[in-house]
Amino acid sequence: MDATRNTVLEAWMAEHGYSSNSLADAVNRSLEQLTGRPGGLDGSSVRGWKAGRVRWPKSATRKALEDIAGLPATALGFIPRGRTLSTLVPPQQEAPDMKRRTLVGGIVTAAVAAAAPAAASPRRIGMSDVDRLQKRFAEIVASDHRHGGQLDIEQRAAALADEALNLQNAGSATHRVRSSLYASAAAFRSSAMWAAIDGRRYDDAKTHMREAQTLAEMSGDQAIKFRIWSHTGTMYRHLGRPADALAANDVARNLFLTRRDPLFASLGLARQGAIQGTAQDRSGMRRTFDQAQEAMLRSDPTDYRPVWMLAFYDQAELDSLALSANLALGDYPTAEYHAHRCLAALRPHMIRSRAIATTRLAHAQLAQGTADAATATAMKVPADVATHHARVARMLQEFGAALRATAPGSTTAQTWTEHAATWRTTA
Repeated sequence: MDATRNTVLEAWMAEHGYSSNSLADAVNRSLEQLTGRPGGLDGSSVRGWKAGRVRWPKSATRKALEDIAGLPATALGFIPRGRTLSTLVPPQQEAPDMKRRTLVGGIVTAAVAAAAPAAASPRRIGMSDVDRLQKRFAEIVASDHRHGGQLDIEQRAAALADEALNLQNAGSATHRVRSSLYASAAAFRSSAMWAAIDGRRYDDAKTHMREAQTLAEMSGDQAIKFRIWSHTGTMYRHLGRPADALAANDVARNLFLTRRDPLFASLGLARQGAIQGTAQDRSGMRRTFDQAQEAMLRSDPTDYRPVWMLAFYDQAELDSLALSANLALGDYPTAEYHAHRCLAALRPHMIRSRAIATTRLAHAQLAQGTADAATATAMKVPADVATHHARVARMLQEFGAALRATAPGSTTAQTWTEHAATWRTTA
């Protein structure tokens, strides 16, 4: 018997903006949430559904698709084994000369009725609402790279998370949209957490962390789970708690995502290396950074990744973490090497990251006895970052104290003191 085309599924895909490839990707992600393993569907699989060559997908695939659509498989035009189109609608609707058109029309009507809210129900929430939130999130990410650590960035990200949650109760939505809203809220709350960490507001960071972790679990999104636990590891590293930092970072590194995408594996390893530097694990740190570099080289730059990942993790960030680790270990020549590599590769908009790397370079140079070069380096940090970014300001204060201890009463120390005073006046 010739396959009957599934026009119901085609209509649903068109309404919700799915191509064959994008629906296959969505079902694969949903399968991973259900089974712990990614699905193996591609665009040809979905085209087989639409053409009617596959009338009743496998049970796990059906469940994944139903979770995305918020509809039973039969309402998407699929036909259970052993049944025919004629069994899906009452017999009186089957005019012999119009049988196929009437039956398909009946399925379409059922699907629309199941998907549409009642007249008095709230509005329909869709992916366009999620996309609008994500566009505003991209602006917050960009602002963070320029300024970093600011209370305003933390508050904006937290407010955006609340807005995403409010949308959950503003209308009806498919499973896919609801999962995306929870993932977006988790990402926004994670950015608030990072801004608090960067601004050394650790109690606030812990509050954001707990909220973000809950939202990430509700979304089932592995990428945002990775981000939150990885941020948690960084927070504990800054707090001087390397054991807790390693434990949190291990949660991120053990997610299936890191086995599927070498770039996530690389970031997890690089942050582990930074923690090992704080813990004074010299051999472990070097081995870990070698693995992080190898994983980065294996990664495919064309693979899909979330905006927060694309915005910051690259070779420059890997070298920045290696710089931090070697500085903590007291290996100042190697720290200086990674500082120069980082600064050469940083993208122009990474103002906060450039200031941090420059300040760490100054520390590495001073520790090697080159006070004049170190002071000249430290003076390159822009005044607004030096005075308004909590981490940078603290590192520069520590640099000044180390310089005065190393060369008390020297012209170089006096030059630095006068320069720092100018910063404060400007601010």
